[in-house]
Amino acid sequence: MGTHMKTTVEISDTLLEEARRAAVQDRTTVKALVEAGLRRVLAERKRKGRFHLRRETFKGKGLQPTLEGASWDRVRETIYEGRGG
Repeated sequence: MGTHMKTTVEISDTLLEEARRAAVQDRTTVKALVEAGLRRVLAERKRKGRFHLRRETFKGKGLQPTLEGASWDRVRETIYEGRGG
């Protein structure tokens, strides 16, 4: 399959015991379970890909004319005007 690297992983005692029981039940090894888990997590990450913020729009025609070209500070002031912000 390729080269193998030996490493140390710290796992809680309870999780390791559960993994040992599962390995015995499945007639496999804890190493095989760890490798399968890592493969699953890494495959899931690839499927998900990067986060993309969907484009959302609201009914309307954009900024109010008085705010066109205004700084973000001015826009924010208008948003919170009369709301204690």
